[in-house]
Amino acid sequence: MLSVLRVHLPSDIPIVGCELTPYVLLRRPNKEVISEDVPESAPVDGYFLRYKWYRIQSDKKVAICSIHPSEQATLQCLGCVKAKIPVTKSYHCSPKCFSDAWQHHRVLHERAASAVNENGNEEEEIFGRFNSTGSGVINSSLSSSQSSGSLANGTTTLYPAAVTQRNGGETWFEVGRSKTYTPTADDIGHALKFECVVVDAETKLHIGPASTLLTSRVIPAPCPTPRRMFSVSGVDIPGHLDLDGRLSSSGTFTVLSYNILSEAYATSELYSYCPSWALAWTYRRQNLLREIVGYRADIVCLQEVQSNHFEEFFAPELDKHGYQALFKRKTAEVFNGSINNIDGCATFFRRDRFSHVKKYEVEFNKAAQSLTDAVVPIAQKKTALNRLVKDNVALIVVLEAKFSNQGVDNPGKRQLVCVANTHVNVQQELRDVKLWQVHTLLKGLEKIAASADIPMLVCGDFNSVPGSAPHTLLALGKVDPMHPDLTVDPLGILRPPTKLTHQLPLVSAYSSFARMGVGLGLEQQRRRMDPNTNEPLFTNCTRDFIGTHDYIFYSADSLTVESLLELLDEESLRKDTALPSPEWSSDHIALLAEFRCKPRTRR
Repeated sequence: MLSVLRVHLPSDIPIVGCELTPYVLLRRPNKEVISEDVPESAPVDGYFLRYKWYRIQSDKKVAICSIHPSEQATLQCLGCVKAKIPVTKSYHCSPKCFSDAWQHHRVLHERAASAVNENGNEEEEIFGRFNSTGSGVINSSLSSSQSSGSLANGTTTLYPAAVTQRNGGETWFEVGRSKTYTPTADDIGHALKFECVVVDAETKLHIGPASTLLTSRVIPAPCPTPRRMFSVSGVDIPGHLDLDGRLSSSGTFTVLSYNILSEAYATSELYSYCPSWALAWTYRRQNLLREIVGYRADIVCLQEVQSNHFEEFFAPELDKHGYQALFKRKTAEVFNGSINNIDGCATFFRRDRFSHVKKYEVEFNKAAQSLTDAVVPIAQKKTALNRLVKDNVALIVVLEAKFSNQGVDNPGKRQLVCVANTHVNVQQELRDVKLWQVHTLLKGLEKIAASADIPMLVCGDFNSVPGSAPHTLLALGKVDPMHPDLTVDPLGILRPPTKLTHQLPLVSAYSSFARMGVGLGLEQQRRRMDPNTNEPLFTNCTRDFIGTHDYIFYSADSLTVESLLELLDEESLRKDTALPSPEWSSDHIALLAEFRCKPRTRR
């Protein structure tokens, strides 16, 4: 007889919108142990599995802290209630919890007030209360009448709910009949029960007792502090979600660059400070998707995208939002894991804004082979390849704009844009390899620029801090022969240093913050910049490292920066934490810049 040995979930904390798929271990009559699904349509040895999900609803209503989902709430922010912000975001477990999150609340209140009140009266009413009392909380036990609206969130379920059993002060509602279940807002604050039973395919009768598991209470997906766009003119652009009309009418376009942290690298050993449920891919993929879609960028450059995640998740999900997808997987000469786990660079663009013209793939392994054949003695070739072959790649895409560019003298001419997306080698001791990879990419881009009058964008995770040789080469077009990074060159591939040049007029987009005008918001952004390098203080923030590795470079002779997505600071990430976190699902932050093509003169 088929029997169930074990059922369990990778994480016992369910989150709204994140699919739950229990792991079910089975034993066949021949003692073979399997983990495959056994649906009624494909029975095994005359048996199949039947599943049910229940919501366990207590008669006593419970509100959950929005910051610490394992804790029961004791405080509620009145400002959130007044601003009609989703009530689940208003709860806190202690005064300290509320105090630590106050800056986050202020931003939420400002967004809500600016969205619904043009005259500012309601905003004044809300902040008057907070400013006069120093707090804005209800300190109570959160009675049933206060919390029932937020906990119920309507009555619609994925499966028609049926009261199946009452046990003391609990009621079980059936909410699903498949192996997987995606918690809804109705489930917030309630535990879920999964039930799996073996069924005789002929008689349709249950065989043996049901195997069950209970989850913790369902929690809402944590909400990070919204990030604003800042105009280079110093005018704060309210919100980042309502840019479509402005962008399409003004002939500008936006570019996003984001290292999303591959599932293969997101281990509890590396990121022990991140809760296991927030590190799980089933949670992170939904949180990342919400963030990426929310920016509404015209061009999206992602790094560390696993092959299976690209094919099964990002490409189909972003297709629903109007994006066409292109992907370049890393080569597999060094990697020894599953081919599906190999990550790469993925570039997406909105079909209504751009059309695909051409794609180039850069494999640095092939370039390493050509280099060693040309300049490395045969006796040293194996050693050279071991140092240079690291599987890194770049994806270069040429796009044609479908929107008009104001001020163009010859509107009949095609407006092309070349976008490079790369992830440079991570090993910090291989400074020569990093510089060689960047130089190789730039030489390829120079060939494209020579063949067409085309603006250039170079995006990615360069694993190189501001002022390093790779960054200097990108930003200045050359590297000082006395640069300390050049002392690491065991293969002699960087000699002579005078060859480390390029002719592309590249400028880092975020250096524009240093050239902007005055304003409270801009001053705040400038404090998040390194005054010596004019780059962000960090784009990568873990317990072991905080610094900048990610950039968006653009050709300054053909593009201008119109606005930039604000940078985060350590306060925004909350005290005593690092990335990834429940709010931000990568150890990097996203960079987003808005560009305009400069008018081209007739030749």
